[in-house]
Amino acid sequence: MTVHRDTFRAPDGYELATYRWEPEGEPRAILQLVHGMAEHMMRYAAFAETFVERGFLVHGHEHRGHGHSVPTGERPGHIGDHDGFAKMVGDLHARAEAVKREHPDLPRAIFCHSMGGYVGQAALGQHPEDADAWIISGNGGKPPLIATAGRGIARVERMRLGKKGVSALVRKLTFGDFNKGFEGRTDFDWLSRDQDRVNAYAADPLCGYDVSIETWVQLLDAIPTLTQPANLAGIPKEKPIYVLAGSRDTSIGGARGAENLARAYREAGLLDVTLKVWPEGRHEMLNELNRADVTAALVAWTEERLLPGPR
Repeated sequence: MTVHRDTFRAPDGYELATYRWEPEGEPRAILQLVHGMAEHMMRYAAFAETFVERGFLVHGHEHRGHGHSVPTGERPGHIGDHDGFAKMVGDLHARAEAVKREHPDLPRAIFCHSMGGYVGQAALGQHPEDADAWIISGNGGKPPLIATAGRGIARVERMRLGKKGVSALVRKLTFGDFNKGFEGRTDFDWLSRDQDRVNAYAADPLCGYDVSIETWVQLLDAIPTLTQPANLAGIPKEKPIYVLAGSRDTSIGGARGAENLARAYREAGLLDVTLKVWPEGRHEMLNELNRADVTAALVAWTEERLLPGPR
């Protein structure tokens, strides 16, 4: 199956790499993909192709500072000196609007994972009309109090290293901490139980690099705001949301993190919130040993929400 890669100019002029997987014949619905930190869109190719086989047109783009959206001469992992997180939210919205202009009558879903999930949470609060259904993967709700200390440490490191610097200390407190308690075979065992998938990530030059300290500061600043009433008040009560995670996703505190996120949406009055925690799963459920079951569940839920009736 062929993927078409192109570029898209964001509202501020930043050039983003875009990807498109097309079904045979006219598409029935649209899925937009939003990837995570220190990775790229082609890691989602198999997931995209499963939806394409079901008649979906699948779109994705690579975040600022990631994949093929890194400006010439820049190192990967820097989303911008100022307002980079907000601009990533704007990028998602701009891409959603572009897709809607192209196919105004097709139902649309957005799948967003990890850092992309936090971008998606923000976009859902600001632009809920960007999709008819939202899937949020590998995200928690309100962060624990210790995360406040992490925000302070990141700011100190930014003063020491500069906005584009990378911090070994912050890496130790994040990815290093996430990897504790697992095999210790690689630095990335926390991602999946599938060693082949972990090995592929570790060997991929477009994955696993240290992002800039400014990227961490902006992300850690954004996360606590996402489940506050101001970000949830504008979401239509009937908007379908699917929250999924692995029970051993150490980046969000396991099942509790995903449960907290689903609870925040329900307490905000949303009527169609699905929570699925996969036993023993780690951070990347699309790359887990049981990924076929995970993908099948997501296809079924998305079709049920977007394409009701006989299929």
